[in-house]
Amino acid sequence: MKWVTREFVHVDRTACPWLIKKFIDPKAEFIFVPIEKIEEVAKTQGAIPFDAPGVKLGHRNGKCSFETIIEEYNIKDPVLHELAKIVHSADTRDTALAAEGIGLSAIMTGARFNVKNDFEAVKKAGYVYDALYSYCKLKLLREKHKDEMAKMDWKQQNEFLRRKMQQKQ
Repeated sequence: MKWVTREFVHVDRTACPWLIKKFIDPKAEFIFVPIEKIEEVAKTQGAIPFDAPGVKLGHRNGKCSFETIIEEYNIKDPVLHELAKIVHSADTRDTALAAEGIGLSAIMTGARFNVKNDFEAVKKAGYVYDALYSYCKLKLLREKHKDEMAKMDWKQQNEFLRRKMQQKQ
């Protein structure tokens, strides 16, 4: 499937392709165009538009496009929902939701100037979102097992969490 969004990617337009490839469409192809070309490209190429004004998979009801896509595709992964807080915070500058969003915004802002084009930016950003996904999974595991881990020393906690991280949800 083809997906189309605005050129000059930043937070939502790097996070959404990662989300789409990992959880919705592993063979997704992305097209980055000037904002005024999105509707035309969607029609002529049968591409699904996202993160653009007025599209179904864009910002709505106070949510960023990443959150809207999770909602529209009914993705229930609690780790992904935790990551969505960080993406929202970074994309909307609502730092009260997730302080980590400040760092993600800074990384994606700088990253734009270290790549040749949007395709390279999305590809390289994948590592950041993989790492944030692991961070969110670890955060949820620590919360879930805090009583159990309180009885362990640091090394035991680390080994325990490493095993849990490798398990499927």
